[in-house]
Amino acid sequence: MSQVIVLGGGFGGMAAALRARAKGHTVTLVDRCPRLGGRAQVFERDGFKHDAGPTVLTAPFLFDELFGLFNKSIKDYVTLVPLKPWYRFEFSDGNHFDYGGTLEDTLAEIKRINPDDVEGYQRLLAHSRKMYNIGFTKLSDRPFDSITFMLAQIPHLTKLRAWQTVWQMVCRFLKSDHLRQAFSIQPLLVGGNPFDTTSIYGLIHFLEQAHGVHFAMGGTGALVDAFEKLMVEEGIEIRLNTTVISLSNQAGRIQNVNIETANGHQETLPADWVISNVDPVHLYNKLLPEESVKWSARIKANRWKKSMGLFVLFFGTTRQYTDVAHHTIWMGPRYRELLNDIFNRKILADDFSIYLHRPTATDASFAPPNCDSFYALVPVPNLQGNVDWNKSGPDLAERVIDALDKTTLPGLRQTIVSQFYMTPVDFEDRYLSPDGAGFSVSPLFSQSAWFRFHNRGEGPANLFLVGAGTHPGAGLPGVLSSAKVVDRLLPACS
Repeated sequence: MSQVIVLGGGFGGMAAALRARAKGHTVTLVDRCPRLGGRAQVFERDGFKHDAGPTVLTAPFLFDELFGLFNKSIKDYVTLVPLKPWYRFEFSDGNHFDYGGTLEDTLAEIKRINPDDVEGYQRLLAHSRKMYNIGFTKLSDRPFDSITFMLAQIPHLTKLRAWQTVWQMVCRFLKSDHLRQAFSIQPLLVGGNPFDTTSIYGLIHFLEQAHGVHFAMGGTGALVDAFEKLMVEEGIEIRLNTTVISLSNQAGRIQNVNIETANGHQETLPADWVISNVDPVHLYNKLLPEESVKWSARIKANRWKKSMGLFVLFFGTTRQYTDVAHHTIWMGPRYRELLNDIFNRKILADDFSIYLHRPTATDASFAPPNCDSFYALVPVPNLQGNVDWNKSGPDLAERVIDALDKTTLPGLRQTIVSQFYMTPVDFEDRYLSPDGAGFSVSPLFSQSAWFRFHNRGEGPANLFLVGAGTHPGAGLPGVLSSAKVVDRLLPACS
């Protein structure tokens, strides 16, 4: 029986471990964090529970598939509940837009904002469906390591105008500035700027309409626990608090995975196959000998543009904000200009936009009685922007609290307790995210599909890659689909 070593216990790594086990391999999963989930960690402070993310669950059938590999049902492990609305957009002029639920709900909200955009949205959704049928259904679980396969897709991508940006695509169909903003923010959920991300990510509109947006009762941590329970049941060995320090390569194959435990003990794990859920930039620059890495991977690791960084403020309140939705997108006064500051100028602007997560809208267990749990996520420049987060972190936290106090969460100053935050520095230190990028490399057209880090390792013959930096991209559907790609590539155990 061959030995598969999985590096990293994010959702991509857990999914890959399960798929490898289902093919008969002995599987060991190694992760440097104290619990599984990768960046999906859980923090508990003063009776409040906080999921670090991801908090938006789409394409639940991808979770179902993993349990189905072992003739089990996810319903016996965790409960996923649909949300309504999926998101509430709050604009700086006081207007709001509730997105999600039934199609009729969405159309009614669009009509309230701008009746002329009802028909345009329907055409946008029809276009999104075409993208979904190609980009997700046909290509998301196919390896793009062959230039021939990539070239064969050009006619499809050309027909869908995949060279256009998400913003350009949305503007073809919608006229309202508010609706254009609301229906172009999806790339930000996977680390991209709507003004330069390929419009193929517009498939998210149909994905959401077809399958809804869900929440795991108990939080994302409960979903991670469900995966962990399944892995233990199926005989997968899990090594936590363990850091991969190098990969030994001989004769074009990885022979050993060299690890170090939290107490400094070093150990060598023999490997027949290695599946990496580590950020590809870290993998190719830090873990593999330079001579074993192909030129293509070296170029990507050193030149590809990375996603933005994230500032996340976690806090609890001693009152409940019962009129606040589960997901609120708090839009600042600027849109294009702010995104340009974040992605291109890489400066921390005076203004910002916020993704506000209130899990207690759905699950009261996140806070003590009559209290609320929140996090406020602010897109910020990654560490290439040279922001001094020792100074800017406390200042930004105060500015976010002030903004929410004056708008969505009145009286927040008097009720906030137990606050703490994470900056791009924390993402780099805790999760080995190069430059503190929140979603690995950006989803540009020139950094997608064949141009992205390949799922088949660009170096050792027995190396495979999953996760946000690989095809098809970031977000839970993306990283779970990357494990399906590797499933196609990894031979079954004979």
